[in-house]
Amino acid sequence: METLGVLLTFPMNPYLEEELDRRCNLFRLWESPPESRREFLRAHAGSIRAVVGNATCGADADTIDALPKLEIISSFSVGLDKIDLEKCRQRGIRVTNTPDVLTEDTADLAIGLAISVLRRIPQADRYVRSGSWKSKGDYKLTNKFSGKTVGIIGLGRIGMAVAKRAEAFDCPISYHSRSEKPGTNYKYYSTVVDLAANSQVLIVACALTPETRHIVNREVMDALGPKGVLINIGRGPHVDEAELVKALVEGRLGGAGIDVFEQEPHVPEELFGLENVVLLPHVGSGTVETRKEMADLVLGNLEAHCTNKPLLTPVI
Repeated sequence: METLGVLLTFPMNPYLEEELDRRCNLFRLWESPPESRREFLRAHAGSIRAVVGNATCGADADTIDALPKLEIISSFSVGLDKIDLEKCRQRGIRVTNTPDVLTEDTADLAIGLAISVLRRIPQADRYVRSGSWKSKGDYKLTNKFSGKTVGIIGLGRIGMAVAKRAEAFDCPISYHSRSEKPGTNYKYYSTVVDLAANSQVLIVACALTPETRHIVNREVMDALGPKGVLINIGRGPHVDEAELVKALVEGRLGGAGIDVFEQEPHVPEELFGLENVVLLPHVGSGTVETRKEMADLVLGNLEAHCTNKPLLTPVI
């Protein structure tokens, strides 16, 4: 692949960057200041045939239009919301992502967040570290996760993996998706409001599309209620963040565990002081093992493209 010009949009993984640099002609977009990036793309447009992006910075219409030689976009992410797929279809540009390899880690994190919120694990840790256990006595009682009714928005790869884990905690499972899934014993709800009204823990695990943006709105949060817990390991825009802040501050929602935000890395500061919230910096797939598998999948797709072999994980 030494002749393949690759635009890396973001410093996403050292191993991936090193391998791309070794195997390809690599262009690092972030090394150019934001105000100069159009000029950077124009200067190298004749050489760039591939783009590697992620959930933070992919390939929008302007980027695609600036690269007339572009043949493939290989995303270091399962999500595709940062790629203009319609533009890619119009141009005949191939698109790949990294499904499956991050499913287990993301599902693990969803359950970990639910337990952390209900058992207040980060808060109890701070209680010990601050010396409060010694000075104030035992920490307050929390809530159990085992046996809670769990509702899952999106029963795809990650949603199914979450359900499997929650079942091990004797949690009744229900879900909402575009259509009822055959072959499951989980209860299906045709609306997210009905799902939330019948759940104690609501987990967002669907793909981000125009239809699922703010799929968790005020009505859904109010249906989940003052004892309910919201977990988001999908994408930030799945949840109306302004309404989430209000619901938590006003006590209309019992708690939240959030790994993704609408304007990452910016997080509403109103959440920082809330004891019923656990906040993570978008680390759903953030293990050494999984990130290497994701990187190898990106590299494998580029290699397949260059050698005219079938792509490993084609989207388009």
